[in-house]
Amino acid sequence: MKKCFALAGIAMMAMGMTFAQGAQEASMASSADANKLVLDGMAPSGDLEIFSWWAGDEGPALAAMVADYEGKNPDVNLINATVTGGSGVNAKAVLKTRMLNNDPPESFQVHAGQELIGTWVDSNRMYDLTPIFEDQGWMDAFPSDLIDLIGTDDGIWSVPVCVHKSNVAWYIPANLKKWGVTVPTTLDEFFMVADKLQAQGIIPLSMGQTWTATENWENVALATLGPDDYNNLWNGKLAWTDPKVVKIWENFGKLLMYTNKDSSSLSWQQATDMVVNGQAAFNWHGDWAAGYMMTTLGLEPGTGFGWANTPGTDGVFQFLSDSFGIPLGCKNLDAAISWVEECGSKSGQDAFNPLKGSIAARTDTDLSLYSAYSQSAAKDFANDVIVGSLAHGVVANEGFMNDFSSVIEQFMSSKDANQAAAACAEIAASNGMN
Repeated sequence: MKKCFALAGIAMMAMGMTFAQGAQEASMASSADANKLVLDGMAPSGDLEIFSWWAGDEGPALAAMVADYEGKNPDVNLINATVTGGSGVNAKAVLKTRMLNNDPPESFQVHAGQELIGTWVDSNRMYDLTPIFEDQGWMDAFPSDLIDLIGTDDGIWSVPVCVHKSNVAWYIPANLKKWGVTVPTTLDEFFMVADKLQAQGIIPLSMGQTWTATENWENVALATLGPDDYNNLWNGKLAWTDPKVVKIWENFGKLLMYTNKDSSSLSWQQATDMVVNGQAAFNWHGDWAAGYMMTTLGLEPGTGFGWANTPGTDGVFQFLSDSFGIPLGCKNLDAAISWVEECGSKSGQDAFNPLKGSIAARTDTDLSLYSAYSQSAAKDFANDVIVGSLAHGVVANEGFMNDFSSVIEQFMSSKDANQAAAACAEIAASNGMN
């Protein structure tokens, strides 16, 4: 089994709103021991505010975990504070304002990797959860590579709830048969299939707003570079202006010719609906789309919808993980501790993940509870090369991610590959990623 997380060598840097300066000014971070968590064994009670972007169609999975938690903690009043918007595009902005105003929730959702470390840990805003991991026996319950993504030399900073795969091509088997096409396995095959689909008036690839375009870009990047050079792009060994990287933008520009023109106005669910309704043939998206199609639309995996690796990425699992941490200054620390214990528990993860379309972050999950899709994803995660997602905070800090969205939007208008590559070199430098 080859685990190949794309993190080594990435320099850490606090971001756009100068979190490091804010942390220095915040009284809660004035003590060197402020983030040292002490477990007092007190039964939790009172209000517990959990902050996430799992609303709407992603809400049932969170509700299942909340129900499991409430059954264990009857004296806690759980306040489910969600902010709608896929991938946390709106929630993160609200959270930043609250954190800088020293008004944090008890616990908040954050992507494992650089989004967590480079944003909140480097700015000294989080509790070290190592005592919880040791108390709960989680050092053996979670893969060591995953713990590395949520840890530094100074501690462990969040609890992973799930593992998602982002390089998945979704389709409806009956529709492909009707249109006389098969699932492409390379980018060149996709472009040939796309021409055949367009000739029949079918949109080859549905796409939503900018962050889903970033998902498509990272899938093209992985197909164009392969996993080794994809990793080298994030660890500084491959320059953004290298011809190989310019080729990514050229391929992405070609891909955009086969997408819907109204993508900027669509949610990820609406882009998925285009495939389900027969307007489009494929959607490249993370496997929360499986949760949506199963839980909201009632489709059966394998017959109602099908899946494959995005073209050119067979044998690779493009990874992300949602996690929850505890911010310094939260009002009810005992309740916060009890929530992250729920997030890492077997019962909590096995309540949440089957509905979400993800697999559990724990290694001892009961796979009999999971769909045919999730069982296949678990097998892939155990055997494939693992690389990190850009769109979901694994390989780059939030400053780079925000700037990259602007580069994507500009490229979608200009289609200038060299200009986009040069712009990425600049934002990598400005966000400490050289």
